[in-house]
Amino acid sequence: MNRVTLRALVCLSPVALAGLSTHGPAALHAQQSEAEQRVAELAGRYEKSEHRVEMRDGTSLYLALYEPRERRAEELPILLTRTPYSCNPYGPEQMPPRIGPNRLLEDEGYIFACQDVRGRFQSEGTYDNMRPHVPGELPIDESSDTWDTIEWLVQNVPSNNGRVGMWGISYPGFYAAAALPEAHPALVASSPQAPIADFFFDDFHHHGAYTLAYWFITPVFGYQQDSLNTGNWFRFPTRTSRDGYKFYMDLGPLENSDAVYDSTNFFWQQLVEHPNYDEFWQARNILPHLHGVDHAVLTVGGWYDAEDLYGPLNIYRTLERENPDIAYNGLVMGPWGHGDWARTLSPHVIGDIEYGDDISGWYQREVEAPFFRYWLNGAGAPPEFDALTFDTGSKEWRAFPAWPPVEADTRTLYLRDDEVLSWQAPSAGEGEFTEYVSDPNEPVPYTDDIRFVFTPRRYMNEDQRFAERRPDVIEFQTEPLEEELTLGGDVLVRLQVSTTGTDSDWIVKLIDVYPDDTPNGEHTPEGVVLGGYQQMVRSEIFRGRFRDSYEFPTAFVPGERTAVEFPLQDLLHTFKPGHRIMVQVQSSWFPLFDRNPQTFVPNIFEAEEKHFVKATQRVWHTPAAASRLEVKVLPPGSGLKMGSD
Repeated sequence: MNRVTLRALVCLSPVALAGLSTHGPAALHAQQSEAEQRVAELAGRYEKSEHRVEMRDGTSLYLALYEPRERRAEELPILLTRTPYSCNPYGPEQMPPRIGPNRLLEDEGYIFACQDVRGRFQSEGTYDNMRPHVPGELPIDESSDTWDTIEWLVQNVPSNNGRVGMWGISYPGFYAAAALPEAHPALVASSPQAPIADFFFDDFHHHGAYTLAYWFITPVFGYQQDSLNTGNWFRFPTRTSRDGYKFYMDLGPLENSDAVYDSTNFFWQQLVEHPNYDEFWQARNILPHLHGVDHAVLTVGGWYDAEDLYGPLNIYRTLERENPDIAYNGLVMGPWGHGDWARTLSPHVIGDIEYGDDISGWYQREVEAPFFRYWLNGAGAPPEFDALTFDTGSKEWRAFPAWPPVEADTRTLYLRDDEVLSWQAPSAGEGEFTEYVSDPNEPVPYTDDIRFVFTPRRYMNEDQRFAERRPDVIEFQTEPLEEELTLGGDVLVRLQVSTTGTDSDWIVKLIDVYPDDTPNGEHTPEGVVLGGYQQMVRSEIFRGRFRDSYEFPTAFVPGERTAVEFPLQDLLHTFKPGHRIMVQVQSSWFPLFDRNPQTFVPNIFEAEEKHFVKATQRVWHTPAAASRLEVKVLPPGSGLKMGSD
């Protein structure tokens, strides 16, 4: 396979779609050969049938069913996934290269089912992005559609044992999460993996900032089909450059998108019409509905998932808080990019950094397969952990009875004068602030690579030396550590800032700075130097207009000092002796996120060229106005170490 057409692209999962942006022709050819071999294996072991399942409102949804050809004496459980990305290939004789969460489960012999959600591909109805959950039997939502589908499965599939499990990665992970409220009694095990939880904080937005890097794939979600389809019914925009930075700078202000996405692209219109966290986005937040859940749930995510990191962490937290009678609530967070746990990566290298061997395979063998095996078949034992998290610094698994770990001690890292990061608060007589000039017409790039990607991935643990060299990025760092330091849990940013503009974004990056004499590893990519490497551990953007309210934005008063506070996502990372901790602060992150014009306008999607102006940004660090990060520090030896050999 030398070329992947757009028609083929749309039928791929987001996991596969992201992979196409970073792998060359040789890797794609190898994947194609392996997929063809797996198709033949599955076709020999499973019989496929296609069905139309009627929902309670009369809408008919497509369902592909895969049953073992070799009939067994015992009844079998069903594993269901629901997707907006197509259950292709269609036709009873056409087999995909994958029908379950992993190959182990496929080889063990379950009944697998895949469903196109309403309004997509072979399913009738109208599609709605993150369709709101509405308690009760009517109107319909994703929970009711799942309930009706499971009811059909247990009533119409011969030899099922009455137990159903759900799984899905990315958007299918959301559908697994959306089925948790008011779940069908036959649903006994769910695994939302990289699930979206809230579109204003996850995926297409981060704290209200629009994820510009997703602009190109808006057609996937923005056009309604007018008939049943086996392929795509929309087109991607013309890509005019291989350089993503240049492509999006040439696009100009977001208002220029109207020439590309007209009124028929309903999702783009929703983005433009709802720039704030209003009722429209609030209704699409699944978290308030995650109560009354009593069956087993295993939520899975990756520390380096650029698309859906907020979702897994907050779905797990909400389930833990709101469901004291849940059969089991587990969290797995590994050293993975989006969906990497479903791949075979050995050695396991993310970006430039190696994390070990067979990490994904170990998870599939020792965690995922046993989870479904126990709750669906009653075989084996339930998981012995509540939270299984990978330490991305020491590069080992650690199991905890809760997340964040209860033994964590909250400590404060202060941003101080002369680029110092310290556990000690600023003292009188130090410089009051560190300043830089932010120019939205020369924004800070989010990556050092010159490339165009469908969805960004690599930047999550990328070397930040390229950013440190820019005058519009300021940094603060500790002295080399004398002892190892493990941070585990959430991080809260508390900045004291001022700007000469009336609006501003604030990006904070927590970084592990390697010693200058760090040698390259066996699998370090060519051209990479680990000596002095600035590995990003965690980062986040905050749109400053939302500092008081996400629903009702307010302008900055030029020159007036104000507090800007927001959470970074969780982490588990050990900084080794000799390493430094660094914090970088900047006000643009392009083209990962859209440019803040730095002039307050009611709607940034409608900002004009004249609104994009330079601004002088100050980060204050006085005793009375101390900018800082609150972190969770774990005692040495915390957590039960688990092997992945």
